[in-house]
Amino acid sequence: MSFWRALLRVTGLTAEAEKQSVHTAEPSREERGAEKPSGLPVPAPVGPPAPVDPAPEADEDRGPSVPTAGMRAAALERTLRSLVELHGTEHPDTITARNNLATKYAQMGRRQAAVQQFELALDEAVSVYGDEHPRAEIIRENLAWALEDAGRPADAAQHWEMLLRERESQFGSADEDTVEARTRLAVCYRRSGRLDAAVAHYERAVEDVAGTVAREELRLGLSAALNMSGRYDEATTQLRMVLAGRRRRLGKGHLETLTVHHRLGRCYTQAGRANEAVETLSGAYRAALNSSGDPEVRRLMLRLRRDLAGAYSAAGRRREADALL
Repeated sequence: MSFWRALLRVTGLTAEAEKQSVHTAEPSREERGAEKPSGLPVPAPVGPPAPVDPAPEADEDRGPSVPTAGMRAAALERTLRSLVELHGTEHPDTITARNNLATKYAQMGRRQAAVQQFELALDEAVSVYGDEHPRAEIIRENLAWALEDAGRPADAAQHWEMLLRERESQFGSADEDTVEARTRLAVCYRRSGRLDAAVAHYERAVEDVAGTVAREELRLGLSAALNMSGRYDEATTQLRMVLAGRRRRLGKGHLETLTVHHRLGRCYTQAGRANEAVETLSGAYRAALNSSGDPEVRRLMLRLRRDLAGAYSAAGRRREADALL
């Protein structure tokens, strides 16, 4: 289950959970990011609406005041304090309020504060419901994403490991939520230097995932882990497969195709295969020239030009390298 789906599933943290009514919503992949997005993607809090202060009176000239993120966070903090005083820390409403406060902190970029509140919410949910309860599962996934966003992939991996075991046991290895957990675990392993484990989970996820685009993204992650492990031949094999697929779907001049073409050339360079690097990077550079109306492609062309010059130099073709610099 994606971070968005987890937070937007109404029954996860509300009193309606007992009814097992599940509602999900998920944005596009561009909004979520395949590899860890820049910053943690966070939707609106789940659960019943938290009490908030009355809206400020409208200014006659400027119109109604709009609450800032800080004001919303302050309201959620007050709600949490009130619920702790009224019910204690292990009441369902308190757990919901803490999760919602952590969500707001994550929205604001207060990463450490978000992690701290998600950790407390998880401890409380596990104490009340147990590790495998849907409420605990949702908060655990929220915490795993928050830890990734805070630059703690090894800590996040511990939670993805547990989520993967639970989902594989309940739904099987090919279920969408299971593949999601395995993918995030592979990413965390790669980022924390556990490359053999990352490769193993990427390979399994490639086998289990259903969609073509998702499989391509997984192959890119797998190629990165293989490349970091010095397994260049295997890495280039994965990149060639993705490149072929994107050329068929998007065309050779599409930015996403060119990005993979560039990565393949760099991988050949890292493997010491200078002539193949020159051939690949020059082909990517020519394709980019034909699509240079796209500003993103123009930016990529600068990197392609630099890397092609380096490949020429490594191949002993100094004159051609100098012409590009």
